[in-house]
Amino acid sequence: MSTPGSADLQTLRVADNALWEAGPPHAVFAQLRRECPVHWSSGISQTPEDAGFWSVTRADDVHAVSRDWETYSSAENFLITDHGVPMDLLKGMFIGMDPPMHDRIKSLFQRAFTPKAIAQHEAAILEIVGRVLDGLEGREECDLVLDVAQPVVARVIGSFMGLDPEDDKPWAEAINSLLGFGDPIINPLGMEQIVTELIPPMYEKCMALVADRRANPTDDMVSTLVFAEIDGDVLSDYEIFAGFVLLMAAGNDSTKATYTSAMRALLEHPDERAKLLADPALVPGAVEEALRMFPAFAHFRRTATRDAELGGCPIRKGDKIAMWYPSSNRDEDRYADPDRFDVTRNPEHQAFGAGGRHFCLGTALARLELQVLVAETVRRFPTMALAGEPTWVVSQFSSQLKHLPVRLATTNEGGAS
Repeated sequence: MSTPGSADLQTLRVADNALWEAGPPHAVFAQLRRECPVHWSSGISQTPEDAGFWSVTRADDVHAVSRDWETYSSAENFLITDHGVPMDLLKGMFIGMDPPMHDRIKSLFQRAFTPKAIAQHEAAILEIVGRVLDGLEGREECDLVLDVAQPVVARVIGSFMGLDPEDDKPWAEAINSLLGFGDPIINPLGMEQIVTELIPPMYEKCMALVADRRANPTDDMVSTLVFAEIDGDVLSDYEIFAGFVLLMAAGNDSTKATYTSAMRALLEHPDERAKLLADPALVPGAVEEALRMFPAFAHFRRTATRDAELGGCPIRKGDKIAMWYPSSNRDEDRYADPDRFDVTRNPEHQAFGAGGRHFCLGTALARLELQVLVAETVRRFPTMALAGEPTWVVSQFSSQLKHLPVRLATTNEGGAS
């Protein structure tokens, strides 16, 4: 039975912007998990050309869809909208492929993302975080999104890829426009102009890097992509570009999103922050809790390759299926009191995917970067407080804060220590 104030599930369209202006619609997702865990939306108001889609909201169902690539394909599109998006680029990314092509290309990337390889970057990440936080000295307030998260994540992934520091900002702005296609502030021009005006110069800049590495190999990720070879198979230029954009997007947006949401939660729950101050060894678990509650990407889509049944619902060949991670990560069947932020919970979650071939390649890098960011911010600014209302990017894909204004007051009277 529906509760007072609940949504009319017959007319509910989960991806409409009106539901997402303040972030993921957690109350709607909770109702869907209770009453209709596999739900049909008739379309998307902001892109009326799009067909309807199924929403999958429980963790077990998301896991089942994720692991059955033969029934639920990634190759058609990994976004629920099919209109006004750069399909050539999306299909060139290995997250937009099925085996065997997915496995071939992902394997070329994996050698740079093993935990052992990522651990070698810890000192550099500490230096980058320290330098950005040092830059706040003397300030009373800042925006954690713009002044801390963005420059840190841009330099970390930029150094990983082999970019010069002066390229961090233009690449970050391009990636933000590409991923924030639902937000009129971040992307005021619309996706059609992004496709025609933004992506071509991005490709040219990437190819200039590729040409330089072919002539002057280094040990960065661009060189890895250029020279990677398995059984004589190498990446084409467009596959390199698509992989480059994928890594830049994941490296910029995912870590930025989870860090800022984690910090907001710690500021809004001072008892939980006090636990980290008393015992910094809790930081890794706090990061996992933030990943659970605030996954950086709200959905990935699959397309049915054949008729099937999911949660008692008839899935037809060609139907779109959206796996909603802000919902599955708060599934009451998996988590006690799922809306409570608990730094001691240290949960398993689906923020990096729900198993199967598309599990996130950059998991080790994201965890390391998040742990350093959270630990250092809390340590340096133990009495940081909110200085205004946080605002969200309006997007059903990139789930992140747009602004997080804070006061930087510390026990040593302000500034970084």
